[in-house]
Amino acid sequence: MGKITNYLLLLIGIIFIFQLLIPNLTETFYFIPAVAMAQPWRFLTSMFLHDPTGLTHIFFNAYALYLFGTILERRINAKDYLIIYFGAGILGGLCFYATYLLGIIPDIPALGASGAIYGIMGAVAILMPEVRLFVIFLPMSIRQAAVVWIVLEFLGTFNPDSGIASAAHLGGLFFGLIYAWLIKGSSIKPSPIIYGNAA
Repeated sequence: MGKITNYLLLLIGIIFIFQLLIPNLTETFYFIPAVAMAQPWRFLTSMFLHDPTGLTHIFFNAYALYLFGTILERRINAKDYLIIYFGAGILGGLCFYATYLLGIIPDIPALGASGAIYGIMGAVAILMPEVRLFVIFLPMSIRQAAVVWIVLEFLGTFNPDSGIASAAHLGGLFFGLIYAWLIKGSSIKPSPIIYGNAA
């Protein structure tokens, strides 16, 4: 199991507990497009927050991070892993912010590690194309899944009522795809084949 992935999961879990215990903690640190430039730290802090009204959001993010993060750690070094995670998360926030500036979405708060996790998945698609998984119960390679994710998240970007920050997912995914392509030549460890579910 990946050490960095474990630490990230532990940190996300601890912060989630703090969200449940400390009033207004979530609102203080989640991403608000209207104040993004005045309070730029929200691009980072929002990556570690999840919806405190239920367990679904954090469960699926934690599951995806565990599933893809652990195998990516076996293939690349810690520096590149962290660059992908944080770079994808921040670019995801910037893409979400861009949809606000363009008038595609209203001033809707956003939170979650999904943008960063999509970056991890994008990197796996480039570095370990033989990985197979189920997307909406259909078996496919992770590269095929990446194409499906791109289409779904692009369409979702123009649906502000979905409750999903699709632009953040899309931005994170592209960061992971591009960064992994740039470092592909230095990745020499064999990659495992896994099966999982991703919607």
